[in-house]
Amino acid sequence: MIKRLLVIAALVLVPALARAADPLPDQPRWSLEMKGGFFYPDIDNWETFYGSKRTGSFGGSLAYRIFRHFEAGLGGEYISDRGKGFAPLHSQQAQQAGGSAVFTSSVKYELAPVHAFLLYRGEFYENQMLVPYAGGGWTQMFYREKVENEEEVRGSAAGYHARAGFRLLLDTIDARAANSFYLDYGVQHTYLVVETQYIRAMIEDVTGATVNLGGISYSAGFLFEF
Repeated sequence: MIKRLLVIAALVLVPALARAADPLPDQPRWSLEMKGGFFYPDIDNWETFYGSKRTGSFGGSLAYRIFRHFEAGLGGEYISDRGKGFAPLHSQQAQQAGGSAVFTSSVKYELAPVHAFLLYRGEFYENQMLVPYAGGGWTQMFYREKVENEEEVRGSAAGYHARAGFRLLLDTIDARAANSFYLDYGVQHTYLVVETQYIRAMIEDVTGATVNLGGISYSAGFLFEF
């Protein structure tokens, strides 16, 4: 049964990959992306420690278009927040006074996920205005947490991510600027990018409980193809 399924999968995938390998005319191969947005951590009670359910996220990536619809790349992000209280990864219980938490320490929390990814892009003709995409891959999540007057917690955890979004071609909106960008910097296409991403990278805290360092992010930015 398994062999039969593998044969069927091969019969379906091989023609698809052959079509995908057919390049678009004079297509750019490299892309550079820069983006920023909001990250919603999957850690319980985040709002209690940091005063908000979200924090800022900034990142970028470099990718290579290996086939017509597929590109592979590397990327990274930086996520940080500051708050008052006991750090989530220390798993210490906040003191209570009159029903509200009394926070006595300053906390700085930092994440730096590094990604290796493969994306499928729904681009079927040159200068397509709206290009949807989806993909994912491996993630190594580096973390650092510092509570004032206490020992620093740092390390990393392996995991994965999934992302999806769309790219809006800006070349046709301002053709003169696009042509100048190409002549001056070699950029063939410029896109506005809107994306949603989910990261999962599990660790154990000091109590042995499992914690997901990841979460969901919503971001926007620009992608340059050359």
